[in-house]
Amino acid sequence: MAALVSRETLARLDTIAEQLTRWQKTINLVAPNTLPDLWHRHIADSLQLVSLVPETFLNWADLGSGGGFPGLVVAAVFAEREGAQVTLVESDTRKAAFLREASRAAALPTRIVPERIEQASQRLAAGTQVVSARALAPLPKLLDLTEPFLQAGALGVFPKGRDWERELTDARKGWTLDLNLHRSVADPYGRILAITRAERAAPSAGSLSGGQPSTAGAASARPRTAKGKTP
Repeated sequence: MAALVSRETLARLDTIAEQLTRWQKTINLVAPNTLPDLWHRHIADSLQLVSLVPETFLNWADLGSGGGFPGLVVAAVFAEREGAQVTLVESDTRKAAFLREASRAAALPTRIVPERIEQASQRLAAGTQVVSARALAPLPKLLDLTEPFLQAGALGVFPKGRDWERELTDARKGWTLDLNLHRSVADPYGRILAITRAERAAPSAGSLSGGQPSTAGAASARPRTAKGKTP
């Protein structure tokens, strides 16, 4: 399923791609072998998360933002939503500098927090409606890191690769989860976990409630505009 975005959003995504390509020469923001396929592997992979979140949710926190995925991409879409803010938490000072510059260049509604997640999460959790993290940690550890957000009522949106089933099994040993599974447009073996509830449980009491994977098809390598044309 090709992502539909406005021309303005596409222009912001182009700016993000240009900034990342420039900064990648001196900072390892993404795996070098994925750079030629940037639009599919990183931008489309991030863009798909927005469609899983209600449009009324305007306060998004992205943890361990690194090269800006999905945080910068989410912010490119949210720039057209009045009152929206995307908080990017990244402790690496050089990567945080990139996030600031890319946000400035693309005029994104972001707040950059150059701190460790463990230090910032309690302070940032209140009011956050969505929390995301991409390629940050296995699910059990990820639940530990995002617990303040999830306990405050945020929706957790976590892309996972081909090991998603094993990670879920491991997580169920210590957590009770309500979630939905969605197929990834970037990885045919991956899933996106949309967690609506996460509570710590005794190892023998872990349970999982969730839906079946959605049947969304593969995304195009580059988002189309709302008129169905790629500029």
